[in-house]
Amino acid sequence: MTSQDIGQDIYKLIEELYPICRSITGNGFRESMQIVQKHIPLELREVPSGTQVFDWVVPKEWNIRDAYIKNSKGEKVVDFQRLNLHILNYSVPIKRRVRLAELKEHLFSLPDEPDLVPYRTSYYKENWGFCVSHKLLESLNDQEYDVLIDSSLENGHLTYGECFIKGEIDDEFLISCHSCHPSLCNDNLSGMGLVTYLARHLRQRKMRYSYRFLFIPGTIGSITWLSLNEDKASKIRHGLVVACVGDPGNMHYKKTRRGDAEIDKAVTHVLKHSGNAYEIMDFSPYGYDERQYASPGFNLAIGNLSRTPHGRFPEYHTSADDLDFVKSESLSDSFSKYNQIINLVDNNRKYLNTNPKGEPQLGKRGLYSTMGGRKDASKYEMALLWVLNLSDGQHTLLDIAERADIAFPSIQEAATALVDCGLLVEVV
Repeated sequence: MTSQDIGQDIYKLIEELYPICRSITGNGFRESMQIVQKHIPLELREVPSGTQVFDWVVPKEWNIRDAYIKNSKGEKVVDFQRLNLHILNYSVPIKRRVRLAELKEHLFSLPDEPDLVPYRTSYYKENWGFCVSHKLLESLNDQEYDVLIDSSLENGHLTYGECFIKGEIDDEFLISCHSCHPSLCNDNLSGMGLVTYLARHLRQRKMRYSYRFLFIPGTIGSITWLSLNEDKASKIRHGLVVACVGDPGNMHYKKTRRGDAEIDKAVTHVLKHSGNAYEIMDFSPYGYDERQYASPGFNLAIGNLSRTPHGRFPEYHTSADDLDFVKSESLSDSFSKYNQIINLVDNNRKYLNTNPKGEPQLGKRGLYSTMGGRKDASKYEMALLWVLNLSDGQHTLLDIAERADIAFPSIQEAATALVDCGLLVEVV
């Protein structure tokens, strides 16, 4: 399957998930996970409402069936069935006639973007409301409106999805995406789609690290997982939070709390050698779930790799974050870069030169002739020489690639050739 094909397949998955009204709990989240289960062996975990998870409590479960606002003619001026962003996510049920002045207290719009519908939530404070375009809000002139929100907020469960791929060692690489937003494509159906296909891809390969993929509701999901899985968290050596990977913007990487973790160096290396513009950002305790994984009690080496970061594209948390905004070619490029980063980390080993006194003769081992037949012979020869010189049991292949300013795949290829001819042995 080509990279282009993968981008198109991820887009098709986004299309399938797009109409579903997801939230941090409820049937919309479960329905989405059941669709993902068609592609990977995803286990669903259910955590009861009221469960104490560190300083938080798992909230009541929210489900919605219908919602609308009708004018005096009985016309639906706002209809949840046409756009699920219209509902204030986690709205409590209501069915009554309200005066316009009261209704406006429960309407949310974007005066600076009068044609767009915003995405708003009220997870932890009971409220009801609708999100509408500012143009519609200003057009309301009836004195009274019939309001219906057919929802429930009851004891139930928080659901999250988990896919685990066992590697050669128990140390883990965590890949996490928030999956709680309704019809928003870049934030974060793009992340859900990319993570699904990454897991599907890695299941077909022999990997050194074990890989854990999490599909969780934002904030409360990562806190819940950490609270219930401290033993597993201690095995995590590297990780990435996946978000906003389908827009046409350049790649952006937010570093781990540590700032100099192996994953920080790996992502920076891949982006530097990609030939595309990119930006590296320092850690901040604001954003997506990387801030929970980086809380001081865990301090996990987990960064956030996106295209345009949250809040920095005008479509963010609005109805404009739709199927036209995400692009299959952007999804393909994001998938490729994630795959390169995973390949780098999984193959970042230390080696020992078995013939360290003087430079070994490469010609008699068949390496010189191989170099002579290559268009990039000089570059490959330098990769061989750098690997030989710095393979002292202390430097990783990524250390060598950075010191030599040579892309990791060339360094890895050189190391493989040197192992095959007995000039290198891996340091375990």
